[in-house]
Amino acid sequence: MKVVALEEHYWDAEVASHFKERGPEMRNPQMLERLHDLGALRLKEMDEAGIDVQVLSHGAPATQRIEGDLAVQVARGANDRLFKATQSHPDRFKAFAVLPSNEPKAAADELERAVTKLGFKGAMLHGLSYGEKNSGLFLDDKRFWPIYERAQKLDVPIYLHPAVPHPAVVEAYYKDYLQQFPGLLTAAWGFTVETATQGIRMVLSGVFDKYPGLKMILGHLGESLPFSLWRIDMALQRPGNAPTPFRDTFRNHFWITTSGNFSTPALLCCVMEMGADRILFSVDYSFVPNPPGVKWMDSVPLGPEDRAKILHGNAERLLRL
Repeated sequence: MKVVALEEHYWDAEVASHFKERGPEMRNPQMLERLHDLGALRLKEMDEAGIDVQVLSHGAPATQRIEGDLAVQVARGANDRLFKATQSHPDRFKAFAVLPSNEPKAAADELERAVTKLGFKGAMLHGLSYGEKNSGLFLDDKRFWPIYERAQKLDVPIYLHPAVPHPAVVEAYYKDYLQQFPGLLTAAWGFTVETATQGIRMVLSGVFDKYPGLKMILGHLGESLPFSLWRIDMALQRPGNAPTPFRDTFRNHFWITTSGNFSTPALLCCVMEMGADRILFSVDYSFVPNPPGVKWMDSVPLGPEDRAKILHGNAERLLRL
């Protein structure tokens, strides 16, 4: 069966040169080799696992930590270089744009350029946006809404991807355990809390009322939100809360991917809560190897129609592949 993998990362050398945070992957030469490869090695490992198409996206924190003209120039250059890579293998690689989110109007214009001129399928935003005038803004802030307005106009999704939590959160929640368990800050838990909070705030912000055609994607089986939707919705219906159809809004505007979360019980929960039409296959390459994800999908107790939707059909419809 055809396999389209939706959250598959690479690093652009210029973008990565601006990273102030140096995670463990910076010290892993094999990981770095894969992150910087958009050719033979990547294709070889796709072929070995049976992946037909990767939708390429820059790894975190990308350009959410850069501002001003520099952010615009860096994002534009990265998207141009990614376009050249996809053109070398157009049947194997598609792309999400990187955006200079601290300059929202320019980010919206870059999204439009990437979609209409380069053929990109949407964009990915990574965690909080930092700049000299802010110490970390969630992406529901109204100054970012021009990006969402343009995404609706273009009918492309925005992928909300994790990045390292706010320093105050790190200090309060995680610092006691980071020496022994550094992964707690990132994929083990910190990423989940941070990105689930982004998703919740997006729903509560009213952005989907303003832009009813806006489409969002969350990875890692929805950052645990499908498991919690009923309870969140129930609690927000209690007296003292503003009216909000939270659960329905989330299910109507979000798609979720399997990236880095190959759990059959979690997947079945997501299918029951979101429906098979809202789930997209992903691996989270280069941070996660390809074979476990593909092999896992062979064993999940789903019928062939739902399996086909998750492995390729939903991505083809959402991204118009």
